[in-house]
Amino acid sequence: MAELLHNQALWPSLVAVLIVQLMKVILVWVTERRLVLARMLETGGMPSSHSAAVAALATSIGQLYGLGSPYFALTAVLGGIVIYDATGIRRAAGVQAELINELVEELSHLFTEGFQPQVLKTLLGHTYPQVAVGVLFGVIVGLLAQL
Repeated sequence: MAELLHNQALWPSLVAVLIVQLMKVILVWVTERRLVLARMLETGGMPSSHSAAVAALATSIGQLYGLGSPYFALTAVLGGIVIYDATGIRRAAGVQAELINELVEELSHLFTEGFQPQVLKTLLGHTYPQVAVGVLFGVIVGLLAQL
C-alpha cells in the first residue's frame, strides 16, 4: 500500500482529473451562474478529464523513465486510444443520444401507456478543443509533478 501512495506516475493523473473536473464546475458557474457540483462526476464537456489523465500519466512516465522507454511507449499508445475514443466513438454516441431524445420528444404522444423511454445522456464525448485543453492541462500537471 505504501508503494501505491508514493507512485510518482499515478498521482499526477489523479490530480489532473480533479483539477479538470473542478474546472467544469467553475465554467458552468461562470457561464450559467449555476453551481452544479454534479459536474465533478460527469463525463464529457470542457475540458476533457480523460485526456488530462492520460497526458499527465504519459508525461510523468516520460520524465521518470525516459521518452525511449517501453513504459512511455505503452502510456502514449494507450493514451492515444483513450483520446481517440473520447473524440470519436463516445462523441458519436452522444450525438446519437441527442437525436434519439429529439425523436422520443416528437413521438411522445405515442407513449401514453406502457413503455416510457428514458432520456439518454448526451454529454458523453469530447470535441477536439475540449481534448486539446485536457491534454494541455495533463502535460502541465505531469511536468509540475516531477519538479
